[in-house]
Amino acid sequence: MSVPEIREVTLVEAVNMALAWEMGQDENVVVLGEDVATNGGVFRATVGLKERFGFKRVMDTPLAENLIAGTAVGMATQGLKPVAEFQFMGFIYAGMEQIVSHAARMRNRTRGRLHCPIVYRAPFGGGIHAPEHHSESTEALFAHIPGLRVVIPSSPQRAYGLLLAAIRNPDPVVFLEPKRIYRAVTQSVPNNGEALPLDTCFTLREGDDVTLITWGACVQETLQAATRLIEQGVSSEVIDVATVSPLDRETLLCSVAKTGRAVIVHEACRNGGVGAEIAASIAESAFLDLQAPVVRVTGYDTIMPYYRNEQAYLPQVSDIIEAVEQVIAL
Repeated sequence: MSVPEIREVTLVEAVNMALAWEMGQDENVVVLGEDVATNGGVFRATVGLKERFGFKRVMDTPLAENLIAGTAVGMATQGLKPVAEFQFMGFIYAGMEQIVSHAARMRNRTRGRLHCPIVYRAPFGGGIHAPEHHSESTEALFAHIPGLRVVIPSSPQRAYGLLLAAIRNPDPVVFLEPKRIYRAVTQSVPNNGEALPLDTCFTLREGDDVTLITWGACVQETLQAATRLIEQGVSSEVIDVATVSPLDRETLLCSVAKTGRAVIVHEACRNGGVGAEIAASIAESAFLDLQAPVVRVTGYDTIMPYYRNEQAYLPQVSDIIEAVEQVIAL
């Protein structure tokens, strides 16, 4: 038995590894998007794939997001497994008609005769000094749509395993990659083709006093806050939601039942965010376990500001610590 290659990689390199693995295993997997072939993608997530698999499987498209989304639907219904990239999440809205009205509904509309094994990839979130349309965190838009899975990796290991699972899933997945940590974190990732489970939260740290619930890039600040809270004698359980729709409510509720307190952290704006759905679920099903109200640490209900004010918008470690101190005091 051959030993799998283990590399120390960044999150964006883990995405590339997963794509290359699955394309090597399944000839029906194809990649399409703007500049994904010859240039290897704006963040280099698809670099080298065209040279390895050819232009028929790694395709540059026009600057037309509606075309990208719709072409992927046609491919998927005819036996292919397209991985369609949008350069930034802020550009995905032009393809919403195809994603929401067709990809998400295909299995239901055809009573199971057709399905859409599509992965729609998009870098998302702020923190890289980009203009506002390049810094969106609107995962809640897609989490609201029946028929879509919304998956957000927070580390190279989870990017690799979750992307493999997303490509193998028979229904459409919106796969949002937090570009703020594309190259900020490295991990040893075995290139062995092993997928991680979708629809499952990951408990990154066990604790007894408070449950910290988060996803994407905010996992980094949340883990840092949990480490600093130890100095105050506070034991934090940190949960990476990973799949924001459908939610793994069981893991979240079991943790809150143990700790009695919950702080939810996300960089998307507060109003209508995924954090509100999690808070409602806790209130409905774990109210008697709570020793304090659920607190949210989020972005503001404004457009993401330009880079000089970006850090004022994004949740900071100090904001998370302050929220935990608030719920512990009650």
